[in-house]
Amino acid sequence: MRFKTRPDQPGSSISNMALRPIAFSDCLQEWEDLEKDYQQVQETHRLYKQKLDELTKLQTSCSTSIARQRKRLRELSQGLSECRAGVLPEEASVIDGIKALIKERPGIFFEMEAFLPKKNGLYLSLVLGNVNVTLLSKQAKFAYKDEYEKFKLCLTILLLLFSFTCRFLVSNRAVDSLFNFLLVWYYCTLTIRESILINNGSRIKGWWVFHHYVSTFLSGVMLTWPDGKLYQMFRNQFLAYSLYQSLVQFLQYYYQSGCLYRLRALGERHNMDLTVEGFQSWMWRGLTFLLPFLFFGHFWQLYNGLCLFWMARLPECREWQVLMCSFTFLVLFLGNFCTTLGVVYQKLQNKSQGRAKRL
Repeated sequence: MRFKTRPDQPGSSISNMALRPIAFSDCLQEWEDLEKDYQQVQETHRLYKQKLDELTKLQTSCSTSIARQRKRLRELSQGLSECRAGVLPEEASVIDGIKALIKERPGIFFEMEAFLPKKNGLYLSLVLGNVNVTLLSKQAKFAYKDEYEKFKLCLTILLLLFSFTCRFLVSNRAVDSLFNFLLVWYYCTLTIRESILINNGSRIKGWWVFHHYVSTFLSGVMLTWPDGKLYQMFRNQFLAYSLYQSLVQFLQYYYQSGCLYRLRALGERHNMDLTVEGFQSWMWRGLTFLLPFLFFGHFWQLYNGLCLFWMARLPECREWQVLMCSFTFLVLFLGNFCTTLGVVYQKLQNKSQGRAKRL
């Protein structure tokens, strides 16, 4: 309730001034205004629920139509392939044109489905349940993607500083455990966020998605490795490797983000594309200088795996974590090395084919 001061009240202090309530007519007017505003709120909320129901029906209708289109296009494509052998040259050119248009449709449907609710994959269903994680506006998608990139950058810098501290300043198993726990939490969070981004149209695929699951497992095994002679033998090597990986990831983020910005401005990349730890074909221009650093990191993973395998054969080895970490490092090396090598080979092959066509 608001109050007014009485102007005829004596005294120099405001705290001692008597207060009187506002007039009843003012309260009545305030209530009438609130009633009108309340009616407007009710009407707005009713309209909102109506539009929400309409939106849900449109989403269901659109998803059903896309699924029906996909099925009919598959049947049509198969039919065109069967009837192509016995047609005239003019009809064959028409069939080729239709097939070319059919090949474009999956990309168009992918863009449409980025704005439609979809069922979560197995991983998101296990972690979040049946929660709709589709963001329905471009602004919300971009904001979530940018927040994901900032999260990666901040945690990369934090891991860089943490690994440097553990390697050169502090030698304590409890601090090492905190570092490994941070790695587990970081990679777990990345897998969840990346799954949400994929649901919203980000085109991160293949090994670079699975890579974070393997890294989560490796960090968890390192966290459970008890202190002892073998742990101390591998500790400094692992921390130096982690320091190098964080440094390379920081360089990758800095240069990939600039490259993605230019390609998006030219319309050559999708707006939901992300920076990744590895190497992809769009990074060829301007980012090839990172390849030696990436390959060095891959072979360091191989070296870690071989060292751990040798340690597992020592008579004093009793920890299962040694052999498990060895296996995981070898999986990381094979996945990273083969994927990066495949991208480089494909890019060089495309460049040689393009050069041959120009000649």
